[in-house]
Amino acid sequence: MRTYREILRTPEYTPLFLTTSGQVAAQTVSGLALSTLVFTATGSPLLSALAMFGPSLAQVIGATVLLSGADRLPPRAALTGIALIFAATTAVQAVPGLSVWAIFAILLGQGMIGSLGGGVGFGLLNEILPSDGYVLGRSMFSMSAGFMQIGGFAVGGVIMAVLSPSDALLIGAALYLLSGLTARFGLSARPARASGRPSASETWRDNARLWSSKPRRYVYLAFWVPSGLVVGCESLYVAYSPKDAGLIFASGALGMLAGDVLTGRLLPQRWRARLGVPLLLLLAVPHLVFALRPGLPVVMAAVLVATVGYSANWVFQERLLALTPEDMSGHALGLHFSGMRTMQGVGAALAGGVAQYTSASTGIAVVAAASIAVTLALMPGLRADRETPVPVGGASV
Repeated sequence: MRTYREILRTPEYTPLFLTTSGQVAAQTVSGLALSTLVFTATGSPLLSALAMFGPSLAQVIGATVLLSGADRLPPRAALTGIALIFAATTAVQAVPGLSVWAIFAILLGQGMIGSLGGGVGFGLLNEILPSDGYVLGRSMFSMSAGFMQIGGFAVGGVIMAVLSPSDALLIGAALYLLSGLTARFGLSARPARASGRPSASETWRDNARLWSSKPRRYVYLAFWVPSGLVVGCESLYVAYSPKDAGLIFASGALGMLAGDVLTGRLLPQRWRARLGVPLLLLLAVPHLVFALRPGLPVVMAAVLVATVGYSANWVFQERLLALTPEDMSGHALGLHFSGMRTMQGVGAALAGGVAQYTSASTGIAVVAAASIAVTLALMPGLRADRETPVPVGGASV
């Protein structure tokens, strides 16, 4: 399966694609609105960064308590319920006069639930598509995310300029609602992929099985930590230039889109397997230019080039699936997603903390340098991982 047309003709792919795209649009609009709302209310770069990416910190709680449900819950019911919960809680955040701490309490709950949604959605995608179509189908998801982020940041900026952040949050809630309806009426009622009831003990047991493999540990760490630190860079765009943050984010979304087309569609698998480390370095190195406090054109160009590196995700997801039994694919991908989102929250907290006592430009440069250092430290293990024979059927546990 080598073309987007073939992917789109696959039954159930389109409604899942639309469900995920709608949620990305909702998250983009509401995230920018919350970050702006909190920065305006507090003047704090740290709290502003956490308003946009802080919910990711709660992913670690969900990953240790809820993630066994990724393979043990019926996908349609789970995706519909999660989208409706996000719609309701985002609408509550739009209530005038809601305290900053109430906003963060809601974000904590959303982050926990979001850890389950990633595993359910990616596991269903792996079930819908044949093995040779996963990377291409997943790259289409990310391309759509790029478009949605470009449009979402642009539209969100206009909405807040013309109306208010609260109005942008209500639009985000409506988009979540639409995603839930698409999942309910567009997906079929598939059974759960694994037997048994989801529980915290099952989550712990499956996490331990996945983490016990050294090759998988390197795959997880390779995208969790370097990219999470770079998201810390992104969390400071609002503090670096509040009036231009939407344009900077849109440049990043365009770079992600270009990287997804290049890696997911144009490059053969044997090339992708060799590009993981170079792409991670590309993700971080251009952000070092922020130390010079450049103007908007240079910033947009640097961010555009850097975010091509996010396509390293497909390199490591492809390797992860090859190393994981099929009946644990949803959990494995959910752990990948939750760990990634958790590290994004950690990166935002670290960057925000540095910026709180220095400046936004210094915070961006520091966490970018940390990302480069981590990638270089992981490189020997990733090279050894690539040379490790993959078990037939990906059944290594």
